[in-house]
Amino acid sequence: MKILFTHSYFYKLDEKQWKFKQPYPPLGTIQAASVMRAQGYQVSLFDTNLKDDPKEIIPLLQREQPKYVVIYDDGFNYLTKMCLTNMREAAFIMAEESKKHGCTVIVSSSDAADHYKKYFEHQVDYVVKGEGEETLKELIGTLEEGRDTTSIQGIVYKKDSEAILTAARPVLRELDALPLPAWDLVDIESYRSLWLRHHGYFSMNLATTRGCPFKCNWCAKPIYGNRYTSRSPAHVVNEIELLLNNYAPDHFWMSDDIFGLKPGWVQEFNELVNAKQLKFKYKIQSRVDLLLQEDTLNALAQSGAETIWVGAESGSQKILDAMDKGTTVQQIYEATKCMKLKGIRVAFFLQFGYLGETQKDIDATLKMVLDLMPDEMGISVSYPLPGTKFYEKVKDQLREKQNWSDSNDLSMMFQSTFSSAYYKELHRYIHAVYRKHKGYATLKKLFRDPLRLNRRELRSGLATFYYIPTSFAQRLRLKRLGQELGS
Repeated sequence: MKILFTHSYFYKLDEKQWKFKQPYPPLGTIQAASVMRAQGYQVSLFDTNLKDDPKEIIPLLQREQPKYVVIYDDGFNYLTKMCLTNMREAAFIMAEESKKHGCTVIVSSSDAADHYKKYFEHQVDYVVKGEGEETLKELIGTLEEGRDTTSIQGIVYKKDSEAILTAARPVLRELDALPLPAWDLVDIESYRSLWLRHHGYFSMNLATTRGCPFKCNWCAKPIYGNRYTSRSPAHVVNEIELLLNNYAPDHFWMSDDIFGLKPGWVQEFNELVNAKQLKFKYKIQSRVDLLLQEDTLNALAQSGAETIWVGAESGSQKILDAMDKGTTVQQIYEATKCMKLKGIRVAFFLQFGYLGETQKDIDATLKMVLDLMPDEMGISVSYPLPGTKFYEKVKDQLREKQNWSDSNDLSMMFQSTFSSAYYKELHRYIHAVYRKHKGYATLKKLFRDPLRLNRRELRSGLATFYYIPTSFAQRLRLKRLGQELGS
């Protein structure tokens, strides 16, 4: 039987992300496709990442005539966990078009798991809840044999206008037993050309783990939950070697929630990478407390870690504690200094608008940013997603709008200290002040040694003269917005 796999994320429907021009193939989708191909099914892929319109699936439906269409979102990409309404609407269109062509429609995504009734209204037959590969394998096998689906763990389906939820399925424990993702289904050259044209190098994605054992109370974990399972370092290194040989990437994004948490994992990974003399750069996500353990940073640097993103979130210990973050402001300072000493680029995730945040807490976060000057920043506001403790705290305040339309929406959907307009202006202001200070540092370097400055640094230095008046005007607007709320 033919199975057409797709997913609901369209970079072009998310203006902010499309502007970055850093697309990655749908790793979770091609992993599931590989699992089903190993079962003997014919699989194909409609990769929506670089498409313009969900209706572009129609010619493929006509040509392939699949029996099943599986909208299987990439759970390794944090953008899909945000459950953006632009992508939900795209999923609805693809589901409806697939049903018109007589397909059985199956959806596996964070959004569908939370809002399955909405999906049933748009011609979806089954929703997979939680980790999807084993569930999908059993579901399609059962349908092919004409058997009843009620005993299948991890699905939701509609029966007599009622949604039937089956028991949850345990997570996979032996990740090394999974076949490698079906990279051959992806038009790799379309990704390569975008990366090379806009960044001068080519980056690919892979995952070494599933899940996260930490309990940040705002973080959505609808797919892999609080369990943490890991592939072996040898299995990961073999995949890296295969990708290097077949597709020649310069760089990897390790898309794990937490990279190398298992004791000794990073050290063994480093030994294997160097034993095989593999040369590549990579970026990861980690926690500041983990980076301060033993020789973790040494092993990361020696194996090619170029950038480490950490969930700094706030420069206020009060806010970190309220989030159940389990880290301290002091650890953020220590880990940042250690990463810089090792020559690793530091990137901060920052979050504003959490319950109880005051101007004093915001000022502490800005101070932390200017003290430490990370190489990159991602700024967001607190975003309530079903299944989190944070959502339970604010759900009674939520109105009709409960999801962002795209990743740059930044709307406050609950009663925080300040308004949405304030936080959107704050987002711009933090970036402007940060760039102004980066420009100061570049100008100092220019005066010391003008011949060593490259074009990018020169541009940063000159931009200082733009950000000085811009940040001043934004600060005045912030003050006015704060006063308006207080009145």
